[in-house]
Amino acid sequence: MNLRDRLLAHLRGANYRPVAESVLLRQLGLPKNQKSQLARKIRQLNQAGQLVRNHEGSLKLIQTGKELTGHIRFRAGGSAFVVLDEVHENQPEQPSIQISPDATDVALHGDHVVVRILPGVRTRRAGEKAGKIMRVLERAKDTIVGDLRKSGRQWMVIPDDPRLVHEVLVKSPDQLKIKPTPAGGDKVVVRLNEWRSRRDPLTGAITARLGRTHEPRAEMLGIFEKYGLATSFPAAVEQEVAQIPDKVLPREIVGRLDYRAVPTFTIDPDDAKDFDDALSIEHLDHGEIRIGVHIADVSAYVKSGTALDREAQRRGNSTYLVGTVIPMLPEKLSNGLCSLVEGENRLTKAVFLTFSKNGRLRDKSYGNTVIRSTKRLTYKQAYALLFEDDLKKIRALPLPPKHQTGSTGRALNSLSGSELQDLQNWVRQMWLIAAQLRQSRMEKGSLDLDMPETKIFVDEQGYADRLERVDNDESHQLIEEFMLAANEAVAHITRIHRLPSLYRVHDDPDDEKLAELRQLLGTHGIKVGDLSVRDEVVKLLRVLQDHPQGYTLRTQLLRSLRKACYRSSPDGHYGLNKRDYTHFTSPIRRYADLVVHRVFDSYLIKHAGYPAHPDKQAGYNAARIESMAEHISLTEINSQEAERDSVKIKLLEFFERELDRKPRTVFKAIITDVRPNGFFVELLESMTFGLVPMTALRGDHYFPAQDGTALIGRKSKRRFALNDRLDVVVDKVDRFKRLIDFRPVDGS
Repeated sequence: MNLRDRLLAHLRGANYRPVAESVLLRQLGLPKNQKSQLARKIRQLNQAGQLVRNHEGSLKLIQTGKELTGHIRFRAGGSAFVVLDEVHENQPEQPSIQISPDATDVALHGDHVVVRILPGVRTRRAGEKAGKIMRVLERAKDTIVGDLRKSGRQWMVIPDDPRLVHEVLVKSPDQLKIKPTPAGGDKVVVRLNEWRSRRDPLTGAITARLGRTHEPRAEMLGIFEKYGLATSFPAAVEQEVAQIPDKVLPREIVGRLDYRAVPTFTIDPDDAKDFDDALSIEHLDHGEIRIGVHIADVSAYVKSGTALDREAQRRGNSTYLVGTVIPMLPEKLSNGLCSLVEGENRLTKAVFLTFSKNGRLRDKSYGNTVIRSTKRLTYKQAYALLFEDDLKKIRALPLPPKHQTGSTGRALNSLSGSELQDLQNWVRQMWLIAAQLRQSRMEKGSLDLDMPETKIFVDEQGYADRLERVDNDESHQLIEEFMLAANEAVAHITRIHRLPSLYRVHDDPDDEKLAELRQLLGTHGIKVGDLSVRDEVVKLLRVLQDHPQGYTLRTQLLRSLRKACYRSSPDGHYGLNKRDYTHFTSPIRRYADLVVHRVFDSYLIKHAGYPAHPDKQAGYNAARIESMAEHISLTEINSQEAERDSVKIKLLEFFERELDRKPRTVFKAIITDVRPNGFFVELLESMTFGLVPMTALRGDHYFPAQDGTALIGRKSKRRFALNDRLDVVVDKVDRFKRLIDFRPVDGS
């Protein structure tokens, strides 16, 4: 039993009475040299809200049967729920605690709080408990971003985040030393003052002006501030990067497998800023084919313990916002020396997969390589090469705009006939193998959880000007299957050789969450068996492929599963149904992959006869790996939330601009939910959700059907029913509440 568990067990003992820290040391039988360690554990429990000191300094546990700790999450309407901490080890697993708007005290969204269970108070869902916030242990943030407004004589800031439900009173901008002086309608940063009583207003001080609210630059700066995204690198990092050469040097190639003359190419989105991975193809004897999965060797340039490495670890990953990226590594590396751009020598690490004539995986091998990408392909170009036989049509495909990507590559119409034909043959041969890998993976119970995405493209001024639905088609699947195979192969060798490493873990889902999903599916007429059985989930995914609300229900399925995370132990991946899985293929944008590359190097040195890597003494052990796993799992969540925020803002911007179009664009939609005050729709092309309010249904008075699945016109008998398709146009956009209203097109 570790010290923390011993301490908790002692404090929970029936005979324990509150005593001072020095007495605890003796009661636990600890030597004096563990005094500082005990103090640290006590401090951690105190900060977590589990342990308190009375006025005499004696220590006791909070009565966790009545008061619990967790993080509060607000809804836009002012109600909230508390996600309980896992540190309450003596409590059975229970759902989040529901908090009414008048029971939130001075808590703000994301705060770490103490919540008291209110016995006998009913909630909307069975099994849920109601609670009341007793106190705030720690603020999630001490700054907010919002819109500056004047109301009478008072100035206030309306937070951008609708979950921050309180306005913040501020001093008149005339009293500030900020230049230019903020004015009404500006987006500003506010540092919050201490807020002790719900009876008092929430106040703060303006610290920065970001620009006019809803301007693209101001919106982006707001996201940077809100999520703590640094747009520049420390001076020490820039100094180290300045010493790195611009080109791959001849001495760096020594000892590597030279693949510069082997057909190699990348396949990425139109707007890819950096290029982590490339595929090579070799035809061997007896009809065998060897596919090389070449990954940018970032570890060759980012050495452990350097300022560059520390900053990359702090960031944890790159953050991809609409129209821009906050990179994990400086541009010289992320868009330059490490990016596998077309026609340039690049250092890589490779997993080689050899397939027999009939497409079966026969052998795996590993190495450090040097490549020169033959072609930078977009997914659209790769798809055309797969399925279009008319080379003239393939040549006509345009390059992505330069302002959207880190490298456009050569235009296909600049390739000779033989070059284009060779490229098409290579892509098609790779797809035949990838398709077999995919089929085999699905037959073994891997879940097809890929969802279509809405891609938002911006113009040169940064405004959202185009939406595009991106499906997980064969061009995506080609890359995906080889990346999955490489990740699995590397995880396997680090596990069997017991090398301290990071793993990408996806735990089995919670049975209670699956039972709730099963009930939800029943309301949509979908009958399923026990979803804790993998085959039933596989069957469900097949059903949802053709269901009118398949996208929405697949989203609900994803929410019912646990989140994948990083861990030091190879605990398997539920979604992929793989025992061995890690992240190896994106070291430019994920620190986890960089760590795995360093571990991979130690494997190559010890077991594959490669010369010692200069950074072989990275100093990893299980404890250090686990600490990094926790950190980068959190930075990943932060980036995901920032990226989702960016998408929401840009979607609202796009549809707000639609209001000025004449005539307005007509969108095809499906009704996903019917309410007494209107119905919700999902746009089929962009998967955008919005409300068609009752007030938008003109020419008749509509009332709900008895079963609640339709609105019916009293005179016309026209029905707007669940799963119906219709044409709509944008009617209203509320940028602050983040809501979009649509109205039906007459005659739809």
